[in-house]
Amino acid sequence: MVQDVRDLPAGRNDGLNRFLGGSPLAVAFRLVLLSILVGVVLAAIGFDPWNILTSIRLLFQRLWDLGFDTINWLWRYFLLGAVIVIPIWLLSRVFGTPRR
Repeated sequence: MVQDVRDLPAGRNDGLNRFLGGSPLAVAFRLVLLSILVGVVLAAIGFDPWNILTSIRLLFQRLWDLGFDTINWLWRYFLLGAVIVIPIWLLSRVFGTPRR
């Protein structure tokens, strides 16, 4: 009669469970769910599983273009604000009270 579970002989799948980090079925289920989640994220940024190299090149090209579009966007807002801010600042310096 076995009194403690630790007294049982090691199972045939004990090394496999240790290698996988759990039972094979549970690990497979987690890997499937994680693969679906990563697939959704990659699809959202434009990756295509059938042509992965072209998708990676397009991703970097879009990031490059986005960077320059951001600079263009910032420059336009800077100029728009500067049309108002710079003259008001200049007038306040010219007609402001003298400082010590």
